[in-house]
Amino acid sequence: MRILVVEDELKVARFLKKGLEAEGYEVETAADGKSGEKLARTEAYDLILLDVLLPKKDGFEILRDLRKDEIRIPILMLTARSTTEDIVGGLDQGADDYLTKPFAFTELLARIRSLMRRGTVKTKLKYIDLTLDTIAHKANRSGKSIELTAREYALIEYFIRNRGKLISRQELAKEIWGYNFDPGTNVVDVYVNHLRNKIDTDFAVKLMQTERGKGYYLSDKKITFKPAKQTVTCPEKFGSGKST
Repeated sequence: MRILVVEDELKVARFLKKGLEAEGYEVETAADGKSGEKLARTEAYDLILLDVLLPKKDGFEILRDLRKDEIRIPILMLTARSTTEDIVGGLDQGADDYLTKPFAFTELLARIRSLMRRGTVKTKLKYIDLTLDTIAHKANRSGKSIELTAREYALIEYFIRNRGKLISRQELAKEIWGYNFDPGTNVVDVYVNHLRNKIDTDFAVKLMQTERGKGYYLSDKKITFKPAKQTVTCPEKFGSGKST
């Protein structure tokens, strides 16, 4: 399950990310309203934890604009505002739940589980005839159950969330195994081949595709990827670069 945390207090954002990842959730963070809304519009999330008081664009504005554009990702508001008017206002604008600061982390987890039980959190991922259950970590294709190891499930969920995107071995090693890619190992290729055998062998339409020498991607057809632009590094002529 993938969660977006939009929170400008760095300490709070780090605490939430660490705690949620320890519970098995995949977490991304954004430190201001505009970047948070951009992620909500362009990436696939199962839930958004949205602070109200944010720089650049506040949480209520983000909530209102997402709902106006029919973006129905479940949203749990996080805020120090605890008046009845604020809570009712957030819920009326389309929030799925509202948690006031400070809060116990165990309560946040309970709210997330409650949203799951309500069925408001998307627990299914689907591409063509391949379906994943993000809670039970199970897969099936055309109704046929596919037995996957934990690592294979993590791989196919990453592919389905990034369908149509060429993913390098380095990226898979970092995102799935959590370490830098060792050019001398073939562990990524071995796992991808195991996964391909399980999801493609008995089906006419093949989903796991290989771009030789570059990586893998999930698609029901071959895709021609444009070569990456090469950048030329020029020597510094005018001293150090601009300060930030």
